[in-house]
Amino acid sequence: MRIRLLMSIGAPAAVALALVALQPTDTTAQDQAAALKTPWGDPDLQGIWTDETSTPFQRPARFANQEFFTEEQRTALDNERAGLLGRDKRGEKGSELHVAGAYNAEFNSVKRTGQRTSMVVDPPDGRIPPMTPEGQKNAAEDRGFRQALMQATETCKLQQEGCLGGKYDPKPSPRRAEPTPRYNTARMNRHDGPEDGALADRCLTGGLPEFGAVSFRRIVQTPGGISIAYDVGQGQGWQRNIVMNGNPHLPANIRQWYGDSRGRWEGNTLVVDVTNFTPKVDYRGSRENLHLVERWTRTGPDTLEYEVTIEDPTVWTKPWTVKQAFTRQSDKENRIYYEPRCVEGNVGHPTIIRMGRLEDRAFAEGKGPHPATMDNASGFAEEDPLE
Repeated sequence: MRIRLLMSIGAPAAVALALVALQPTDTTAQDQAAALKTPWGDPDLQGIWTDETSTPFQRPARFANQEFFTEEQRTALDNERAGLLGRDKRGEKGSELHVAGAYNAEFNSVKRTGQRTSMVVDPPDGRIPPMTPEGQKNAAEDRGFRQALMQATETCKLQQEGCLGGKYDPKPSPRRAEPTPRYNTARMNRHDGPEDGALADRCLTGGLPEFGAVSFRRIVQTPGGISIAYDVGQGQGWQRNIVMNGNPHLPANIRQWYGDSRGRWEGNTLVVDVTNFTPKVDYRGSRENLHLVERWTRTGPDTLEYEVTIEDPTVWTKPWTVKQAFTRQSDKENRIYYEPRCVEGNVGHPTIIRMGRLEDRAFAEGKGPHPATMDNASGFAEEDPLE
């Protein structure tokens, strides 16, 4: 893939200026994009696409009145982020966090800082709108339940990141035996059954909208149909089909993991309306009432703009919009493509459950601590200055 890493930051300024000078004007690129058509006359969005830069999802407070970074700010952020240890950072020697975390930072891509100070473009302040009272209530219930399962751990005793907002109590919480307030989608400090695991642990994906730090999408068009294959995370690849025949959405009682996508063309832009999500997926608190309106526009021979308006009146006080810029990847370099397989989850998740039962047995036999005093949920990594 053509991900540009921070190793290129030190390129001479003269070279960078020369490259900028060689770039076509916006008008020329848009004209070239408009001329790209499929053999049957639709705008051509086909190819493998990814976001080659990193952009804060919401605008950080220190850039509150600034829509775009200056080049000096981008360079400073690149240098700061290049020095982060990420998952290589460990807790104090001898603590649980010293050995916690199954992964290091070896395979984590660090991309150049993008131009925008936030992916959220509406509201203009680059921040997600406030939550509704119902959304706040659901979020508080989920958070309170997970904090209760963590309360007897060293993580809460030391008030580390995995227990922020929670209180330490050496006695295991009686809530440990309770069902989750809603269908579980996130990691928690209990592994009594498969659905105690996060979606990713179970080789499932969160689905739409998809803003992964490292993710790719391959768009394939046919007369009357569009498919998009996503390669995200650690093998959580998936595919969606966009219905283009003008038929209405599925009946409200039919719910799907990736929703029901109905598309149409508005000039050179593909507009996709997505509804009918299952309550077993969660996007920032939104579940079955999530409604997306996506806009895919080719802005140049090798560039694609993705814009999505996100709405759920039960979670947010008003709709909000995110924008992302994709760059086309080489078809030749990616001519051999292996279907994503979640091998780690297929092996790791049953092992996590088995370890939970071994911890239960050790405690029952007086050979180990109470399982509720052990942190099997949180990780440890440095905070990205972009966030």
